Amino acid sequence: MTKVVVVTGGSAGVGRATVEEFARQGYDVALLAREPDRLARVAAELESRYPIRALAIATDVADADAVESAAARTEGELGPIDVWVNVAMATVFAPVSKLTAQEFERGTRVTYLGQVHGTMSALSRMRLRNRGTIVNVGSALGYRSVPLQSIYCGAKFAIRGFTDALRSEIIHDNLKVHLTMVDLPAVNTPQFDWAMNKMGVKAKPVAPIFEPEVPARAIFFAATHKRREVWVGFPTVKAILANRIAPGLIDKYLASAGYEGQLTDVPLEKGAPANLYEPVPGNYGAHGRFDRESKVGSLEMFTDRHRSAFWLLAAVGLVGGLHLLAKKYKV
Repeated sequence: MTKVVVVTGGSAGVGRATVEEFARQGYDVALLAREPDRLARVAAELESRYPIRALAIATDVADADAVESAAARTEGELGPIDVWVNVAMATVFAPVSKLTAQEFERGTRVTYLGQVHGTMSALSRMRLRNRGTIVNVGSALGYRSVPLQSIYCGAKFAIRGFTDALRSEIIHDNLKVHLTMVDLPAVNTPQFDWAMNKMGVKAKPVAPIFEPEVPARAIFFAATHKRREVWVGFPTVKAILANRIAPGLIDKYLASAGYEGQLTDVPLEKGAPANLYEPVPGNYGAHGRFDRESKVGSLEMFTDRHRSAFWLLAAVGLVGGLHLLAKKYKV
């Protein structure tokens, strides 16, 4: 019997690569995102390439009722949901001093509450069947925040707290529902072209950058293996471990390098797209404009399958790197 996956944010970026990966693996897919025309195109493309069914449902994940309606429609048309993947996000590139309370609220509702809404709708159905998998997509920035992304970082921290609390409840209730989290590095997606930006120049991901197919493979791996968490790419590992060891040092480093590392020298055009409140139309795909700089592979499988050796190597490299930073910033 064909399995069914729901992917939020499935029309572009990591979500688009994720629905492709699940379709390639033979899953029927339901795609949730706000822009109906792009969703329909993606669904048609998937059905033309793979022997699967693809269901496009225009949904704002910030609306709990809309997410619940999408879950009900998915089960009505495709069948019981086996896997639910929460990818959808929204952010603003700006310092806190330039943000409004409304922007914080909207970004948090999409990026954090969107995952809560998806998880609740999925879990209510999986609980009855006592089976299923929920994948929450986090970030290295959910462990180590960076300047200019306070909305996104705050939401990713919240997702991690929510996921850990729920995991304990699932264990307490003896449910055979698997809850996992996949933490991502910088990824080459369209968000750097359509996220609201108040900096006057175009944004960029902090190198090293990975193609969206890399996290997509990690998400599928997490959904099909009993792992509590998967860290994608060595930069994610370094960010998480470095912040645990020397957070004050990282504060100073990011105060110096965090702005330059996220901004280009290219002026932002007047009327540039901003998808915080409304979806941006257009034929966007999984990739952004950084293909030449992006990696097509990572250590995510190695870190998961060969943990002991990896942690030893990571610790040695991290201590050496922190020593050099400490000398540079005189900590």
